[in-house]
Amino acid sequence: MTARSTRHRLLATGAVLAAGTLALTACGSQGGTKATTTQPSAAASKAPLFDKLPAAVQKAGVVKVGSEVAYAPVEFMQSGKPVGIDPDLAEALGKQLGVTFQIQNTGFDTLITGLDSKRFDLAMSAITDNKERQGKGVDFVDYFSAGTSILVKKGNPEKIQTLDDLCGKTVALQKATTNEDIAKEQAKKCDADGKGKLTIQAYAHDGEALLKIKGGGAVADLNDFPVAAYNAQTSGGGNDFEVVGDQIQAGLYGIAVSKENTQLRDAVKAALDALIANGEYAKILEKWQVKQGAVSSAQVNGGS
Repeated sequence: MTARSTRHRLLATGAVLAAGTLALTACGSQGGTKATTTQPSAAASKAPLFDKLPAAVQKAGVVKVGSEVAYAPVEFMQSGKPVGIDPDLAEALGKQLGVTFQIQNTGFDTLITGLDSKRFDLAMSAITDNKERQGKGVDFVDYFSAGTSILVKKGNPEKIQTLDDLCGKTVALQKATTNEDIAKEQAKKCDADGKGKLTIQAYAHDGEALLKIKGGGAVADLNDFPVAAYNAQTSGGGNDFEVVGDQIQAGLYGIAVSKENTQLRDAVKAALDALIANGEYAKILEKWQVKQGAVSSAQVNGGS
């Protein structure tokens, strides 16, 4: 889904907090624990946009959110809790809607199918909104703009600046992402131009790709710009990686919702617009130093 991009680690412990806050349910790629069904509290029912939610969600008091919680700074685990852009937005959306956004940690490549099987109500995991995914029974509430960046070993020993510089070399990245699609298209171009084979190593989690680069098994990772920048700033105290070149094919991250659940989709859109209007959205992006990716309003299926 990165820009989407790229994703991350497994199993996490979690706790359900009060309505309007964030919760985490541990789960693997095969399933997760079920959310507890509760009657909405009086406080929840007085939340600004509670009445926009489907009756079943109002009654449950919970929105189940699928996410691969290992994609800093978008979402990652810290002290046993999910933190990052998406968890902060989920908590803020929950306050507008008067329900708990309960994050279930799972593999990135199972998110869309999880919506179809009703394992999740939403998916938030730096998922790029595009026509292909929309065609799989999913609508998106778009909330962030991000392109793909090229992440290389610190010092850029291979002197890489563009996708063409990857011809004849090996890249490591997360599978089932937009970044993998970009790499595959570039591999075709390398072949057509006679510049050498571009070898793609695709992994279940982006952390595996980063280890490959550190170990010299690949020269670059293709990653969403906020994630690439975060890794360059933090890994090894800023001494492991660097971002090179310009962003590639900027697109929109979307909160994914089944096309059968239009009322929930519209409630989430209204809540996101409210956060943009009241300044909470901007504060979250500023906190994670990604204000360059801000959108001016929520839109549905704005991806191309």
